[in-house]
Amino acid sequence: MTISFDDFLKVDIRVATITRAEPFPEARKPAIKLWLDVGVLGERKSSAQITRHYEPAQLVGKQVLCVVNFPPRQIGPVRSEVLVLGVPDPDGEVVLIRPDLDVPNGGRLY
Repeated sequence: MTISFDDFLKVDIRVATITRAEPFPEARKPAIKLWLDVGVLGERKSSAQITRHYEPAQLVGKQVLCVVNFPPRQIGPVRSEVLVLGVPDPDGEVVLIRPDLDVPNGGRLY
């Protein structure tokens, strides 16, 4: 299926810095709770099933890409406000998508 460039622009993908990360033992699948600084959009929360490759402490200060214009989703006690993006490794475990240089938080992917 092909989409138009205008369709692509409907997905608002921004850079954010993880400011806080904690284990999420209440989740059905192993996950980490994240707090993200999305620049002009402020702080947003999320939950990510990334425990195979990441520990909460090592995530703080990392920049990631996330979709900011999905409606919030309740995941147990956490209201996930953004979708942090990743791709599967050969075993199907999530590897985060990150810029390879520091860029301003809130910067939009085009």
